[in-house]
Amino acid sequence: MNESPDMIQAIILGIIQGATEFIPVSSSGHLVIAPWLLGWEKPSLLFDTMLHWGTLAAIFIVFWRDFLAMIRAWFLSLAQRSLADPDARVAWFILVGTLPAVLAALIFEEPLEAMFLNPVGVGFFLLVTAALLFISEQVTRRRRGAGRTLAQMTWLDAVVIGVAQAFALLPGVSRSGSTMAAGLGCGIQRDQAARYSFLLGSPAFFGAGLLQIVKVMQADASTLNEGLLPIAVGFVVSAISGTLAIHFLLRYLRTRTLYVFSVYCLGLGLLTIVLSMLPF
Repeated sequence: MNESPDMIQAIILGIIQGATEFIPVSSSGHLVIAPWLLGWEKPSLLFDTMLHWGTLAAIFIVFWRDFLAMIRAWFLSLAQRSLADPDARVAWFILVGTLPAVLAALIFEEPLEAMFLNPVGVGFFLLVTAALLFISEQVTRRRRGAGRTLAQMTWLDAVVIGVAQAFALLPGVSRSGSTMAAGLGCGIQRDQAARYSFLLGSPAFFGAGLLQIVKVMQADASTLNEGLLPIAVGFVVSAISGTLAIHFLLRYLRTRTLYVFSVYCLGLGLLTIVLSMLPF
């Protein structure tokens, strides 16, 4: 039975969610593996929602100026019927890039939820993340020039990266990892691909969280009053760790590659598969 975690569990899971949502090692995979290894009950839907909204808060904390500029430019693009402003184009790209994940979530909701109960599957998809990160870096090494900026993105880039985000609905496939890998594959600069990945995640986090809140209320609205303190702590810790992770990764990717995260996902994926097959 799903339940709200205690305070220690809330802090640990908040740290895991905030850090691994942006560092490309799969937050969904870690939130399946950590309770499984530690023998904890699966967290409640409400707690899981607030953890993800904590990472949404982290995006707004870091990029609030970008969002204000994009919102203003987006409305002006409607009034002027022009996409000359790069901020307006990025705003439209985010909207277009969100659609594949929305459609995939609506069509495959039940089988996707079932996958979150299978550590072997999570381990396998972590191997997929490892491969995506490695291949994207290999593509980048063979590319001539420094790559393109967000101002030079195209509609095709937005669709490709959006499809990559849809695949991240699978537990173990990193959302930030798959979208960054797709961005690199499209020829976008490494730190710019990371920046766009974070911005692209905001509608998905908000929409998924809102849908989960509706589910909780439809199932039993009284659960909204249960374990509110651990839920609040998880939200705050997720927001703080997420903010730190964003700043870290943006600085890291200016001079370094994604290989270390590929190796990490490979090791964790193999370890998870092996442990899940042991008789205990």
